[in-house]
Amino acid sequence: MTNQKTTRIPRMTLSRLPLYYRTLCNLADEGTRRIKSADLGTATQVEPTTIRRDFSYFGELGRSGYGYDVGHLIRIFGEILEVDEPQYLALVGVGNLGRALLKNNFRRNPNMAIVCAFDADPGVIGEEINQVIVQPMAELGATIASLQINTAISTVPSHSLQQVSAKLVDNGIRSILSFAPEPVILPEFVNMRYLDLTSEVLNLLLLSERGQAAVAK
Repeated sequence: MTNQKTTRIPRMTLSRLPLYYRTLCNLADEGTRRIKSADLGTATQVEPTTIRRDFSYFGELGRSGYGYDVGHLIRIFGEILEVDEPQYLALVGVGNLGRALLKNNFRRNPNMAIVCAFDADPGVIGEEINQVIVQPMAELGATIASLQINTAISTVPSHSLQQVSAKLVDNGIRSILSFAPEPVILPEFVNMRYLDLTSEVLNLLLLSERGQAAVAK
């Protein structure tokens, strides 16, 4: 993502751009050419007022009563997200989740791919998964430097996350997505995102229970 284009845009707005982009692409595939914020809100589960506020940071994207041109939004957001530029990622932790990520490997986005994977377990080092060979942690720095990677995915457990994250940052990684929920201490210039699958499922269960209660009333 180009820093010059997004310097003054709120972080939360930027975090929603991939959701907007993916949803709009799906809508375009289904034949949708024009959409209003209310309909996009239904598709993304984002409040229409939030959508309109987010879009306002990128200029006059829509017209009152007309809505938004889906193709135009895709072009604008795609340029900001640099979806046409190759985006290479590193993976640390090749357990069950890491293997699943490698096997999928963003197959619906030809410009995004995990191109290297690392693990400390001698039992998996040297294994090839979907054309990616698992390397030892000792080779992490040299590989990341040679491939000019600045983003990594970590599936290591919480007790290893601080050490692994520090090693990634020391070797040039500036953005990390972690599947362990415990926060770690890193320099302010590092973008760290946590994806806690257990919490996400619990949230869905809670919303489901609320929906059932509302129907019962």
